[in-house]
Amino acid sequence: EAPFYEEVSHSLRFVDIDKKKLHAIDLNQGPSSLQTLDLDVAVSITADIEGSEKDIIVGAKHGYALLNRNTGQIMTLKKIWDERDGPGKEERMRLNDGAVDSSGRFWVGAMNDPTVKKPTDEGVLFRLDPDRNLHRVIENVTVPNGIGWGVDNKTMYFTDSPTKNIAKFKYDSVTGDISDRKIFFHWDGEGVPDGFVIDVEGCLWVAIYGGSKVIRIAPEGDDGKVIGEISLPTRFVTCPTFVGGELFISSAEEEEPDRYPQSTEFAGNLFRVHVGVRGLRRHKYRCTTELAK
Repeated sequence: EAPFYEEVSHSLRFVDIDKKKLHAIDLNQGPSSLQTLDLDVAVSITADIEGSEKDIIVGAKHGYALLNRNTGQIMTLKKIWDERDGPGKEERMRLNDGAVDSSGRFWVGAMNDPTVKKPTDEGVLFRLDPDRNLHRVIENVTVPNGIGWGVDNKTMYFTDSPTKNIAKFKYDSVTGDISDRKIFFHWDGEGVPDGFVIDVEGCLWVAIYGGSKVIRIAPEGDDGKVIGEISLPTRFVTCPTFVGGELFISSAEEEEPDRYPQSTEFAGNLFRVHVGVRGLRRHKYRCTTELAK
């Protein structure tokens, strides 16, 4: 999950949520350079921090945290649940997918932890501002996944996977407010939309979890239109990310190995595909307070 390209080091990091691992590959050297950190808690999404080389910010089991990229040590930065949520919510939930906006806010969705409870609609999309104030932006979410902003920085896209919908909102980059929710795209095929990235032409490249593919959706009009497709040899495709004009695509374990042996053979692999277009620049979390406090 969560492939993330680090341009300065020309490396790619990604996580294994269930096994509590952070992997990294030096793309100059290839797969033989794979390094793995064993983590104390499950981490689902990562982002760089402006001005920090040692730490990255992550979405973890109980909230936002700092992760030392050298040691794997994790320090809680912001818990997301409080007394209003009642007993047990911290244990039955975890953070999932997320992204940083152009103003340095880190948006991450929370969902039921599948190892504890089957996902229901008690998920929340959170926004952590640079001053570390936390906002509950969207509630009654089931499995929050891909999130991103259009080329004009006036539109935000957000996926709730079980609905098979990608919603779009008007987005105010100054305040972080969203409004005017509409369904941008509905997937009618096998599987559900998972993580996505956006290219410089404004198109969304969306992983189809359970559908063995990544699709490219044009941004024009109110309804998204599929204009491209990448077929993959495993079913549970999770998320793509850009490295120059290539997509690196993560995948998850096959849920029915006896029924789908070919999918099982390639499950959990990281795929690399040349697509001939570049992605929008990733933003860094811009913290205006002392991170160590």
